Amino acid sequence: MISTAFTIGACRSLIRSSSQVGFALFSTMSTLETLRFDNLALRALPVDKEKRNYVRTVSGAVFSRVLPAPLESPEMVVFSKDAMMLLDLPPSELQRKDAAEYFSGSKLLPGSETAAHCYCGHQFGYFAGQLGDGAAMYLGEVINRNGERWEIQLKGAGLTPYSREADGRKVLRSSLREFLCSEAMHYLGVPTTRAGTCVTSSTTVSRDMFYDGHPKNEKCSVVLRIAPTFLRFGSFEIFKTLDSFTGRVGPSVGRKDILLQLLNYAIETFFPEVYRRCGDDREQMYVEFFRDVVKKTAHLVAKWQCVGFCHGVLNTDNMSILGLTIDYGPFGFMERFDPDHICNTSDDGGRYTYIKQPEICLWNLRKFAEAIQSAVPLSKTSPCLDLYASEYEACFLGGMRRKLGLLKKELVEDKDLVTSFYDTMERTGADFTRSFRCLSTLAVPGHHDHELSKENLLSKLLSCCSSHAELSNHLKAQTSSRDFQLFLILSKNNPELLDQLGKGALAKERIMAQIEKAKELKEMSAEDFEARNKRMWTDWIEAYCKRLTTDVEGVKDLQALQDDRVHIMNSNNPRFVLRNYIAQQAIDAAEKGDYSEAQKVLKILQRPFSDDPLELKGKQVCPAVFDEGFYEGRYALSTAALRVSCSS
Repeated sequence: MISTAFTIGACRSLIRSSSQVGFALFSTMSTLETLRFDNLALRALPVDKEKRNYVRTVSGAVFSRVLPAPLESPEMVVFSKDAMMLLDLPPSELQRKDAAEYFSGSKLLPGSETAAHCYCGHQFGYFAGQLGDGAAMYLGEVINRNGERWEIQLKGAGLTPYSREADGRKVLRSSLREFLCSEAMHYLGVPTTRAGTCVTSSTTVSRDMFYDGHPKNEKCSVVLRIAPTFLRFGSFEIFKTLDSFTGRVGPSVGRKDILLQLLNYAIETFFPEVYRRCGDDREQMYVEFFRDVVKKTAHLVAKWQCVGFCHGVLNTDNMSILGLTIDYGPFGFMERFDPDHICNTSDDGGRYTYIKQPEICLWNLRKFAEAIQSAVPLSKTSPCLDLYASEYEACFLGGMRRKLGLLKKELVEDKDLVTSFYDTMERTGADFTRSFRCLSTLAVPGHHDHELSKENLLSKLLSCCSSHAELSNHLKAQTSSRDFQLFLILSKNNPELLDQLGKGALAKERIMAQIEKAKELKEMSAEDFEARNKRMWTDWIEAYCKRLTTDVEGVKDLQALQDDRVHIMNSNNPRFVLRNYIAQQAIDAAEKGDYSEAQKVLKILQRPFSDDPLELKGKQVCPAVFDEGFYEGRYALSTAALRVSCSS
């Protein structure tokens, strides 16, 4: 283990020596045998002295050395050319027969040093103690031709000291979902870890997908994940003192020396501008680092909300210090708009619903501040948390103005226009992605096509809505669930407990509103429902046009403005997102040995804003719906109840 008397100066020396990591900025591409590894993290941070790989509490270390467990007959399912180019690896290297061996962990990349990271986390609001990389393995850090540092890791590579009762493996359905969504988010413009490859094998493990007593054997699979670092809030919770509620402590409790070491390494390596600004003023450096993390996190969740993404498991161990989307598990993109949408079947209490994501990320930031308080007091970091709301709102409203094509002015009432759009989508059961996408068909007031385009927009928005039966069934399922009924009982008999669980007055207000909506819908005929939807969308379009009128004031060339609006709106409102049923079709085909659908879906997700016709040649697994509408989500509302679990 390296000395824990680690200073910022020492870190600078390590970075400089590593580079000869300027490595002279290479002009040639790499091969699998010549990747330029520079594994700074293992030199800069304490590594566990214990060499044996068995499940244990790991104290006084940030990493444990481990070796991947080989898989039988590894096979490449799909790779991302763009992601692998971050490592200077051309497609020809990924098409080699042995590429699947390298990226399954069956064969070690020369220069790699495999290890597992120790971290803790608050899971569903409670401190869980030591967690760590239970299936993921650090391979090292690759320096590319541009001098960029990229950490790569294999997820699903086998047992580690942090595997707990699990087997260190991941299966094809969860691996392919993570691969596709990582890349989808990147092309949507949302900060994210990247996915380079997805490899499957003939090795199998037993999984009970819905925890209902029906396990089945599934193929072991591995994803190559890429990011500048996979450090997360939970990385700093290994020093946590006794938790009064769970009775757990971090495995390195009391080791302030390692906390400082970790902070110094993280700041100089990944926040160099903070280091340069603060120099030797350590406390101020930690404050500015935390402030940057607050801003990055606020911007990240605002972008999630703008594309209708639900993470599903927003625990502190799934929050990146770089403001990246990390650890894709039971995620979901919004289909029928529901602010209380739960994408994770394991989230019984609805802690991580769409509408709660901003507040949960703030809660996680508070836990991060607590985790580093022995280095910088809460009195210094807490004021940074006050920036969160304004940073979030500015980013969210900025994104919404681009989605609505409000380009010329920023008005206070824009927030109300967005809120009413969300409310109308909810009341009519409209599809989130398609509803936003069709807004660009409206010509601005004064344009010769304005009146005709209003009628066209109304027709398109109505086509995005649920039927009376679909929305009735959705609300009935919500209000008759066991958890919903339990909430009602507690709200009457033990409201204090609900407050403790983070389900106070606002949650109760939303629950009661759902009951009223279900009641209203039950008393309404299908014809009345459709007529009401038409009135609601007509009213919203009128309000939208009124707001657009202020944008066209003084504009002489309305066509140029309209062209700009359409371009910006269609660059911010995706045509394609990774809907659950699209991912499931790719999974079903891949499990039968047909990887063409996964490769096709990746190509579609790489151009989410494109209006170009899709190339849909190839094997048709589901020919009845295998057309552009299938990928656009025109058939999505009947599948909007699909959710996934934490099983992986």
